[in-house]
Amino acid sequence: MSARGSQSKSDIFQKFSQYVSSGKARFFQENGIEFVFGRREGPFVWDIDGQKQLIDCHCNGGVFNLGHRHPRIVHALEQALRQLDIGNHHFVSAHRARLAEKLAEITPGDLQYTVFGVSGGEAIDTAIKIARSATGRRNILSVKGGYHGHTGYAVAAGDSKFSAPFLAESPEFVRVPFNDAATLEQTLNTDFAAVLVETIPATLGMPIPDEDYFSRVKQRCEAVGALLIIDEVQTGLGRTGRAWGIEHYGVVPDILVTGKGLSGGIYPMTATVIRPELETVFHDDPFVHISTFGGAEIGCAVAEEVLAILKEPLFLTQVYTLAQIFEHGLAQLQSAFTPLFQEVRQKGLMIGLKMADPALGQVMTKACFETGLLCVFAGNDPSVVQFLPPLIIEPALAEEILTRLEKALKLTAQWVNA
Repeated sequence: MSARGSQSKSDIFQKFSQYVSSGKARFFQENGIEFVFGRREGPFVWDIDGQKQLIDCHCNGGVFNLGHRHPRIVHALEQALRQLDIGNHHFVSAHRARLAEKLAEITPGDLQYTVFGVSGGEAIDTAIKIARSATGRRNILSVKGGYHGHTGYAVAAGDSKFSAPFLAESPEFVRVPFNDAATLEQTLNTDFAAVLVETIPATLGMPIPDEDYFSRVKQRCEAVGALLIIDEVQTGLGRTGRAWGIEHYGVVPDILVTGKGLSGGIYPMTATVIRPELETVFHDDPFVHISTFGGAEIGCAVAEEVLAILKEPLFLTQVYTLAQIFEHGLAQLQSAFTPLFQEVRQKGLMIGLKMADPALGQVMTKACFETGLLCVFAGNDPSVVQFLPPLIIEPALAEEILTRLEKALKLTAQWVNA
């Protein structure tokens, strides 16, 4: 029974189906993943009836980089609630100013000003608005299979899978293949305001770009006067082994968008960080862009603590150590389960497990669930299982995850061969 009263799990699924989403409820029931989040702590989540524990290797795309209910993050929120609330976005805020300063200290190059939001989509919308205003151009170039959120401009810039059902397709939003610098160079011209791309596109299945890809993209942007917007909503804040994924490629974007992990898994917070010259788009009317809940002052306290943890000397060292453990273990598993398990795509703890067939991503998601791992397949390449362990786990738990993953691969092989 539920810790919240007498509701059974079947009751919860019924009410969710009736009042929230019948499609989601049906999907999980049909696939035998009737899991309702109950207790959650660190890298673990428990079913609401307490009968099943999972190690969270999905982390909601990086929301739970620091695990669930990190004690320092919870404490920061509790302290903030003693004196703060959301605040008023119309007025000057000491808390937003301090958080923006800390972001400027750790973002690449001369990125300095921050516009706060509450969702990745909103932050991407803001970036596109700024790019269009600054350049006087409308067209946006993004990549096929990418995903940037479900809001207005963000959904139009993402893959057609997410935009077409809502009639959000537009000739002003053009897509080219990821990691194809030559096609991008041929397509990008003076009609475009910006190039928008994730450092490692998660929904596309975590393809790792060539070492010179982003430098070529940046050079072409500069040649035609377009801006480079880097979406670090999932790759940012230590996930790839550096503060920002783009740092691996030695490129400074004009706009960097971050979110998910900035929340500490506790309070929604996103940031669109821009170069100083782009802030002039708000000079004529500083109230032309607003976000009622963006940069909420109690959320700023949470995000500050996230950045404090990120900046600690041993934090990224720990991510590197974990990445080495997984690199070694996954290579062994890939070798042992070829051709079922074809490729490991990895940058730090941003990892994609490429299976032999698109149907196998969903099968592996189910197998992982059965062996105590929470993973999901990539929406725009279901042959890839998204594998995002928390950044705060101990090496012993990393080894346990690999053991459970091996069991999941064995189970998948049994189901495929049955």
